[in-house]
Amino acid sequence: MTEREQKKSPTTWISPQLSSYFIAGGVAGAASRTVVSPLERLKIIQQVQPASSNKQYKGVWASLVRMWREEGFKGYMRGNGINCLRIIPYSAVQFTTYEQLKKWFTGYGAKPLDTRTRLCAGALAGITSVCTTYPLDLVRSRLSIATASIPMQAAAVPSSSAAQPALASAYHTASSTARPLASSPFTPQELTMWGMTLKVMREEGGLRALYRGLVPTAMGVAPYVGINFASYEALRGIITPPGKSSVHRKLLCGALAGSISQTLTYPFDVLRRKMQVTGMNALGIKYNGAWDALRSIVRTEGVRGLYRGLWPNLLKVAPSIATSFFTYELVKEFLGAS
Repeated sequence: MTEREQKKSPTTWISPQLSSYFIAGGVAGAASRTVVSPLERLKIIQQVQPASSNKQYKGVWASLVRMWREEGFKGYMRGNGINCLRIIPYSAVQFTTYEQLKKWFTGYGAKPLDTRTRLCAGALAGITSVCTTYPLDLVRSRLSIATASIPMQAAAVPSSSAAQPALASAYHTASSTARPLASSPFTPQELTMWGMTLKVMREEGGLRALYRGLVPTAMGVAPYVGINFASYEALRGIITPPGKSSVHRKLLCGALAGSISQTLTYPFDVLRRKMQVTGMNALGIKYNGAWDALRSIVRTEGVRGLYRGLWPNLLKVAPSIATSFFTYELVKEFLGAS
């Protein structure tokens, strides 16, 4: 690279290469989330459902069959529309920021790209992307559980249920048998992306309510994304050396990287979901911040409570991350930015 190009590069923000990173990241994110939408929704349900109930979603296959029986294919895709709407800018910002930070931290190729640099770039990319799209993530979580037949905790039922109709279960099952959908406190309009957004803002404190749980999310995303990118690039050097970059090798790199990073940071994900749905009256639980939520989960459910939903998460993370990285590399190559 010439001296003139080195001076020009730092100031070139909207370059064809940068645009390619953004487009590739967005397409990769949408593709990966759609592929594993049923498992993603099941994970969220298992994370937030009451621990003391015989009506829980237990087991991956049995829960998926139950979801299909109660809601059909639409149940598998519940919340996926807004998730794609969220993940396209989220993934695009994340990949683009990561690629740009790698260049800045290495002086545009003047310094070697070591593991610490990858971790730092990945962590900052994760925080940037999650802050950009967090309200969509919160609304998506609400939509994912709003129609699931999760029973309420007994403690959540007031002494006079008639006086508190708003506490009727959002999951249709305040009793031992599931209620029909008509008994849900949500109107059809509120089960849409815009309707749920307005409901949260109207009933839970305005715009600020859309950012509930942002701090624990950022705390979890930073190490997750950092480890994810660092693991992927380290594994790529081992599994896909020059001349051996076949499709299955790239998929394996993504799957291993995703599994490692998700397992190490999973408790943060549980904490995030708990914080995101704490405003839903049907749960009967309120947290005074992330630390209070963490103590409450450990006190009532033990350390095991921080890993609820881990199994469907591990089942989805391999194909999800593998699809994400593979699609990203494929689109990037197609756009000439490999």
